[in-house]
Amino acid sequence: MVGLFSVLFLYADFMLPLHDLLLFALAALLLVLTPGPNMIYLLSRAVLQGRRAGVLSLLGVLLGFLVHMLAASLGLTALFLAIPYAYSVVKLAGAVYLLWLAWNAVRPGGASPFEARSLPHDSPARLLQMGFLTNVLNPKVAVFYMALLPQFLHQGHGSALTQSLLLGSVQIAVSASVNLLLVLFASRLAAFFATKPTWLKVQRYVMATVLGGLALRIAVDRS
Repeated sequence: MVGLFSVLFLYADFMLPLHDLLLFALAALLLVLTPGPNMIYLLSRAVLQGRRAGVLSLLGVLLGFLVHMLAASLGLTALFLAIPYAYSVVKLAGAVYLLWLAWNAVRPGGASPFEARSLPHDSPARLLQMGFLTNVLNPKVAVFYMALLPQFLHQGHGSALTQSLLLGSVQIAVSASVNLLLVLFASRLAAFFATKPTWLKVQRYVMATVLGGLALRIAVDRS
């Protein structure tokens, strides 16, 4: 996985400023760590049915990311060619979306993703299917691609489609790495946070602060 990241960043550096690429990777990391349908499903599956079931479910989730990436890359490219000023609208939408994620991280009554839900034991094919559908139907991922990808596209660094596919590949690599660790250590994480609720609260507030800062950076950036 480290080798995959090295190849992606070396190739990406020819097309995009490294600073922006790392910032996008940070945004992708925050997306993975923000509780949502994917995290809750993968952790629940791994805790209740074991690591193998969690990994198979993760493969389905990654296939769903490919669908989101291709749909967003092709759709955004067509949109910006047809309506140049659409970028400003999408940019503001990206900032609002990050603020919404920050609020959801700290809002009262938010459920912890480390509290496993009850799930039936399913076959390998069913695990792949459920992981795929959980991600494809996940609005958080769709909005992430549509609202944040455009913030990191640059004129003079290749076509918008190529840059979008490259950024999408970075997001998938980040998600695959983090989710794999979550699946492999799901039981330990669930047990740890069950006995250390303060750490869970700290994690939520740190995440909200970083998301809010990133939203501010996108809103005021005039590049």
